[in-house]
Amino acid sequence: MSLTLGDASAAPGETAVGRLRVGERRDGSPVSLPVCVVNGADDGETLYMQAVSDGDELNGLGVLTRVVPRLDPAELSGAVLIVGIVNSHAFEVAEHRNPIDDTKMNRAYPGDDEGTSSERIAAATFDAATRADYVLDLHQGSTSRMLNEARVRCGRHHRTHADCLELAKAFGTGHVLDQKGPDGQLARAAPDEGIPTIDPELGGCVGWDEESIQYGVEGVFNVLRHYGFLDGEAPMAKQTRAAGFDQYRSPSGGLVRFRAGLGEEIHPGDTLFDVTDPFGQLASRVTADSEGIFWRSRRLPQVATGEYVCSVATGIDSY
Repeated sequence: MSLTLGDASAAPGETAVGRLRVGERRDGSPVSLPVCVVNGADDGETLYMQAVSDGDELNGLGVLTRVVPRLDPAELSGAVLIVGIVNSHAFEVAEHRNPIDDTKMNRAYPGDDEGTSSERIAAATFDAATRADYVLDLHQGSTSRMLNEARVRCGRHHRTHADCLELAKAFGTGHVLDQKGPDGQLARAAPDEGIPTIDPELGGCVGWDEESIQYGVEGVFNVLRHYGFLDGEAPMAKQTRAAGFDQYRSPSGGLVRFRAGLGEEIHPGDTLFDVTDPFGQLASRVTADSEGIFWRSRRLPQVATGEYVCSVATGIDSY
């Protein structure tokens, strides 16, 4: 049976690309998102993937540019539906939020097809996502520095929680945040429809980071193998899981000098960072409150009083 997404239609054993129309620009020209349908030669389940929900998070798009050329529909059981660039308006101007309505797209799900620009795009992509059996919403930690991780956002008491954890383990970045997410996230809304969904956060950078992109490429193929889309098995290695974060801000203005690195185990009292004046004189020193893992940090060294500096993941276990 042929599968269609937007104006892309693929018969079994075929791949098709096209556009999904989501509105008009201020000059009346159409706004459309790039889409791809990979329809396997054999029957099976459906995987939905999307990237660039936030306009400056490009590593997920980097993953898709490497994954799709390697997907041979003749070897695929089931189908893969893809929206390559969700937040088109923000992508074009290299901004995080949709500049048309100043909205973070991943707070707009499940959307509204008669709502704002972001709500309409969310509604169109949510309609595509809910045709699937599994969802990968590819993100990164914006332009900050962050571990490669996968986020399970449905909450630990949700009926799909165990299935979302399995999907995160199959993706296999090595680190998982298992914490209920804000309203409006796709990884919150799709599980409410019974669809296991994760939000891989592939590092954090300006532009593309090849190491994080490779984590994502391997993660996608792990998922395809684990769920029977492709022959083979995923490693299903043990994942380090966090339940939340302690966030640290600067007690003074100046320049940050980190004393901990991404992925480092942190103990109470460990120095996380110093703040100096422009001549290297110590202005303040910040130490950890709890056990955890150094998970995320700002990229630029300059900070004002009270500005965010870093996060330490807490409630660490493994599964």
